Amino acid sequence: MTKDYYDVLGVSKTASPDDIKRAYRKLAQQYHPDVSKLDRKVAEEKFKEVSEAYEVLMDADKRRNYDAYGSEGVTFGSRGFDWSNFTHFQDISDLFGGMGFGGNSLFDFFFGGPSGRRGNYPETGASLQYDLEIGLKEAYSGSNKRLEIPRSVKCDQCGGTGAEKGKLEQCPTCHGSGQLSYRQSALGGHFVTVRTCQTCGGSGKVIREKCKSCLGAGRKQTTSTIEVSIPKGAEDGMRLRIRGAGEAGTNGGPSGDLYVVIHVTEHDKFTREGENLYYSVEVPFTTAALGGEVEVPTMESMAKLQIPSGTQPGTVFRMNSLGMPRVNGRGNGDMYVTVKVAVPKKLSSEQKQLLRRFADLEEEKGKGFFSRLKNT
Repeated sequence: MTKDYYDVLGVSKTASPDDIKRAYRKLAQQYHPDVSKLDRKVAEEKFKEVSEAYEVLMDADKRRNYDAYGSEGVTFGSRGFDWSNFTHFQDISDLFGGMGFGGNSLFDFFFGGPSGRRGNYPETGASLQYDLEIGLKEAYSGSNKRLEIPRSVKCDQCGGTGAEKGKLEQCPTCHGSGQLSYRQSALGGHFVTVRTCQTCGGSGKVIREKCKSCLGAGRKQTTSTIEVSIPKGAEDGMRLRIRGAGEAGTNGGPSGDLYVVIHVTEHDKFTREGENLYYSVEVPFTTAALGGEVEVPTMESMAKLQIPSGTQPGTVFRMNSLGMPRVNGRGNGDMYVTVKVAVPKKLSSEQKQLLRRFADLEEEKGKGFFSRLKNT
């Protein structure tokens, strides 16, 4: 489900970093479980929720991805957001420093130590975007594309661990727990501070021998061939998501996603608006006056259009179901044909005589009309 981080913090989408910081500090004071009047579990969830929103909106890259793709464009690893992802605890450390918890030690429980750095937990890789240009005909009929995507992939020799043959050993500092506990005294009592082990970064495992293939990175740079299916009726700006086709994750985490953005080029005959197509056809003025039948192109072949007698220039006819396929599969849109009346630039003597005769008849018809008006 998409999360509205702006709504969570109560700020607008154009809010400045200072506005976001002020909103977060206010909410942090309201929801911190050690000061909130709410049930502790409820306060913890609210505090975590506003902190996640703050982490995204205060990071320029995360905010840019969020504005473009929503919360799907922001990843915090396979487990979702946790306190190891929060990098801004110093922004509110002064709010709680006087509570008898020894300065930043209050945050050690949440962030794993005064540095606030992330542990070596598996994290989802970054998402990628590919801009794909197609023609209107491809958008009409749909197609399959093979894309060449430069990206990092998990090292097949170490399984993404960075260790030779994937063999990790137990951390000798924390003995595999990933945390270290410190007993401290304050206000005549005792409390325990839990910090992330700096040796293993909180994973409980360490690399003794780096993978020779990826040199301990756990990832390799390559170019992957990705197949993507363009649906019938694809619209300009449509975004297709290919799960797992983005950058490889870190510390053995899953790969990010690939977003393919469709750009449909203009057609030389048709104009498109949503599921409908628009076309202009030029007909002889005699056909417009007397009526007749003309052929108009469609996206698949040709179709016949009946022109009633007396059709005026600019008249628009609707041809049902000859537009673009609907992406949901429920039929097609329509095609709208605008009639343009062609006036011949050169006339033969016979044609001129006939037109003069026609003009005389029209003039007589007009005189008769005015004569009737005069007698009424």
